[in-house]
Amino acid sequence: MAEVAFTEMKAGTPADYQLLAELERQHIVGLPDRILQSLEALAHGLAGYKINRLEHSLQSATRAESDGADIEWIVAALVHDIGDELAPTNHSEFAAALLRPYVREEVRWVVEKHGVFQTYYWAHHMGMDRNGRDKYRDHPFYDSCVNFCERWDQASFDPDYPTKPLSHFAPMVHQIFSRPVEF
Repeated sequence: MAEVAFTEMKAGTPADYQLLAELERQHIVGLPDRILQSLEALAHGLAGYKINRLEHSLQSATRAESDGADIEWIVAALVHDIGDELAPTNHSEFAAALLRPYVREEVRWVVEKHGVFQTYYWAHHMGMDRNGRDKYRDHPFYDSCVNFCERWDQASFDPDYPTKPLSHFAPMVHQIFSRPVEF
């Protein structure tokens, strides 16, 4: 396999960086498949719920699709908790960073803030403030995040809900994460 000649980036040549650009392009092509693998791994993550995190993600996406949401919302609902394994305390920001180059700002913002908005459903049981979302009340995407959490996220822990499999959503993941982006 070809590799650059430098050991410090400042010593790189145009040929080195052309090589790296081509390798990066090839790597990006595999992103949708790596995302699908990461989603599959959620089946073995955080325990305690009636369903695993993969099933929760699939159920969230199924609900979004059933509501007539567009592909960006459906894929966002699918990947909104993808950071649970590697970034459990800031999983929302992790997922939003993944989505940022591929979806519109509203969708990215909602995924980034959904963790704060979700506390509305449980924080008061733990002696915490459930209204942390109120600091965003004047934000133009506030209602979108409330709806995302109410309709698709907090409701998606039902083992009896008719949930579509990952294979159903795989083409959507490929479509969104194969969009051209600029650096």
